[in-house]
Amino acid sequence: MNAVTLRRALSVCVLAGSLALALALAAGAGPVEAKSLVVGPGESIQKAIYAADPGDTIVVRGVHREDVIIRKDGIKLLGQDAVIEAPPKSNADSRCSRVSGAPEGICVLGNANFETFELTGPRVSDVTVSGFTFRGYFEDAIAVVGARDATITKNRASGRGATIVNALSIGTKIISNVTRGEFPAPDESGIGINSSRNVTIAGNDVEGSSESAVAVEAGSTSVTIEGNDFTDNDLGILVEEKSTGARILSNDITDSTFVGTVILDSPGARILSNDIRRSGDTGIAIFGPKRANNAKVVGNNVSGGPWGIYVEDAHGGSFVGNDIRDNCAGMFFEAFKDEPVGDFEVKGNTLENNTRSCRAAKFDRNFSGIGIALLGASDMEVTANHLSGNVPSGPTRISGGVVVSKDPYFRGTTFGGTQKPTNNSVTANHFGRNKPDIFWDKSGTGNRFVANLCDTSVPARLCN
Repeated sequence: MNAVTLRRALSVCVLAGSLALALALAAGAGPVEAKSLVVGPGESIQKAIYAADPGDTIVVRGVHREDVIIRKDGIKLLGQDAVIEAPPKSNADSRCSRVSGAPEGICVLGNANFETFELTGPRVSDVTVSGFTFRGYFEDAIAVVGARDATITKNRASGRGATIVNALSIGTKIISNVTRGEFPAPDESGIGINSSRNVTIAGNDVEGSSESAVAVEAGSTSVTIEGNDFTDNDLGILVEEKSTGARILSNDITDSTFVGTVILDSPGARILSNDIRRSGDTGIAIFGPKRANNAKVVGNNVSGGPWGIYVEDAHGGSFVGNDIRDNCAGMFFEAFKDEPVGDFEVKGNTLENNTRSCRAAKFDRNFSGIGIALLGASDMEVTANHLSGNVPSGPTRISGGVVVSKDPYFRGTTFGGTQKPTNNSVTANHFGRNKPDIFWDKSGTGNRFVANLCDTSVPARLCN
């Protein structure tokens, strides 16, 4: 090859290489680099959202009076000493406020039909709302509807609309928020989950809700409620309407007006290591489903209420290693004519000093001094529990460390009182200072009392 030919070949190679590099750079070109916008006191947050591109961060400072809607992916709305107050009327562009009939603070909205409550297109993704204080809202402070992987964190809301709502969404994280409701107020939960899945509710502080601190409903699945502080709400945690696989872990639930944690017709709940104190009615209540409840209630501390744990119209599951003390009754498994209960393992629990007196004027019956009651229940395994100091301090039809009986409270009614306890096993339990340790009314068949360390029983000779 001569010099001229070599130069021409090199030129062609250089040109080809330059073209290839240009094509490669063009193919690899990504979206415009995410930017940060700042909204000062009195400026419009909504205008900043309209001007933002997906992935942008909007920093908000100062006091604002508006209702805000986010419909773009990847928006990070971060408050720095930021307050959002309810405007006198709804923003005409806020679909959420139009539907609710009153301004909502911040609404993260995907493609949802509010009339049919269904998705009509893609969810809005990866939105973050953090660091805001909300005041004066009658409706929700924050609503997340039709979203994927939204994060709601470190916000604070007070007043009648001190609520965070999540619906038709996947992967929402509601973390370290504070809500303070006001009594009397509409029946709204501090945090409400509806038709959603894989939701995490962690480290929140909810006080003063006129409904529940957290309500999980309408078939939601795999909701985790962990490490929250719930005080002085009507209900602590409510899981209902066939919401499956709820995980309720290490929460502090105090002074609930009614129930600390209630599961309604929702299978597969895991209630683990919670501290539930001074509930007005029941610490943990489980109602249904009739088959395959599969609830696991493990390692909870429940004290200072009428019932520690109450179960009705449910089958299958376990209660293991719970500490139930200072209630009127520790555990109640109560069957009615159309609402049987049974097939639970009750193992390794401590039930001590359930001596408080509850009166019929408030609780439809007089009861006191009960550790574990199997009232018309069947196929129960009550094993290796420690029961002591369950002595009545007021009027009661039954008492004892373990009571196996027909229901003495509803005899003569059309719905209860006649179901006999059957095929229950009370084995290897440790008793002390109960009155009596074991009580059985002699009804039913297949009931076994074996290898229990106890001193007193009715009838005699049930202790080994």
